[in-house]
Amino acid sequence: MTATLSTTPETPNATTYEYVLNFACAQRPGLLHALTGLLVEFEGNIIELKQFDDPRSDRYFLRMHFSVPGDSPETVDAGLRERLTRLETDLGAEWSLNPHAARRRVLIMASKSDHCLNDLLYRSRVGSLPIEIAAVVSNHPDHRELIEWHGIPYFHVPVDPQNKQVAEGRLLELVEEYDVELVILARYMQILSDALTAELSGKAINIHHSFLPSFKGSKPYHQAFERGVKTIGATAHYVNEELDEGPIISQQVMQVDHAFGPEDLAAAGRDSECKALADAVKLHCESRVFVDGNRTIILR
Repeated sequence: MTATLSTTPETPNATTYEYVLNFACAQRPGLLHALTGLLVEFEGNIIELKQFDDPRSDRYFLRMHFSVPGDSPETVDAGLRERLTRLETDLGAEWSLNPHAARRRVLIMASKSDHCLNDLLYRSRVGSLPIEIAAVVSNHPDHRELIEWHGIPYFHVPVDPQNKQVAEGRLLELVEEYDVELVILARYMQILSDALTAELSGKAINIHHSFLPSFKGSKPYHQAFERGVKTIGATAHYVNEELDEGPIISQQVMQVDHAFGPEDLAAAGRDSECKALADAVKLHCESRVFVDGNRTIILR
C-alpha cells in the first residue's frame, strides 16, 4: 500500500505522507509523551488522535492519524517502522502502521443469499468503503454472472463433509494468491473449521442475526414471528472457533411489532445485516478496532 500524499499549509510545496498508527500496551506513565515524541523526531503533524485507558484490563489503546514529510514513502515507512519496533521492545507493545485512506484488499465469501454481497459491491463501487474486492468465493454457482459483470474473479468452491478440508485449503490459496488482507463472510452458510478460524484470526468478519438468539437453524424469522418478537437486529464480529461468538465490532437493532409478518421481519433483518456488516468492515479497514480478549475497543 502507498501512503497518502498531502501538503502542509506552512510548506505548501513539501511532500508529506499520511499514516494511521494503532498502538496498544500495558498502561504506564508517559505513553502519550513517547508516541507524540516519536512524531516530533520525524517533524510530523497530528491530524487526529484518539486514546482509551481501560482501567479494567489496565491497558492503553491509541489510534493516531498523522502526516510526516519525506523524500519517498519507502524511506519514511522504513524510518517509522524502525522507531516503532524499538518502542515495541521497550514497552511490550502491539502496533500496526497503515497508509491513511488505503483501500484494503478483501475476499468476500457468500452462499445463496446475496443481500450483503450486493451491498458490499455497491459500497465499494461508490467509494463509501475503503476496500478493493479482490475475489468472491461461494459454495454455490449462483452469483457468477453478477460478480463477473463487476469485473471481479469468482470462484465456485463446493463444500461437503468429504471435501471440507480441501475446500478450506483452496480458500487459503486464494487469500495468498490475491494478497487478501480481510475475509468477509457475507452470509456464508458454512461452518469453518477451528484450523481455518485460527489461520484467519483477526482477519475475518462474519454477520449473523444476533438479536434472534433463541431462533437457530432454518427460517429464524418465521420462528421469531411465531414468538411475537418486538426487536430484531444483526451483529458483525470477528470469526473465532466459537462460531457466532467472536469479538463484536458492530450491531444494528430495529423495533418491530405485531404488524410484521415473517417476510417483513426477514426484509428488516436483511437491512440490519447489511448495515452492521458494512459498518464493521469500514471500522476495521480504517484501523479503528482493537481486539482485547473477547471484546473490542473501537476508537471512532
